[in-house]
Amino acid sequence: MNDVEREKLIKTSWELHNLIETNYLSHPATRGDKEWLEKQRVLLADMAIHLLQTAMNPGNIELDKLKNNLHSILTISDEFLPNAELKKATEKLYE
Repeated sequence: MNDVEREKLIKTSWELHNLIETNYLSHPATRGDKEWLEKQRVLLADMAIHLLQTAMNPGNIELDKLKNNLHSILTISDEFLPNAELKKATEKLYE
């Protein structure tokens, strides 16, 4: 991927991020509500955008950002896949 394409993708990702984050922040659900998992889906999408940005930024991947992105994604996904023990897997990211 050339630098122009990379820059365009990152710019588009920020536009998506703003839309997704606005939706998340305005979502009224709190933990325990029946709509909680819907709000978490939006948060998962937001974290996926952050992972995209980390992966596409020029230069070497910033490993601390990558670890944080993966930690967030695994933690949120744990609610959807409780038997997979994804939250437990995050412990190994920081060893």
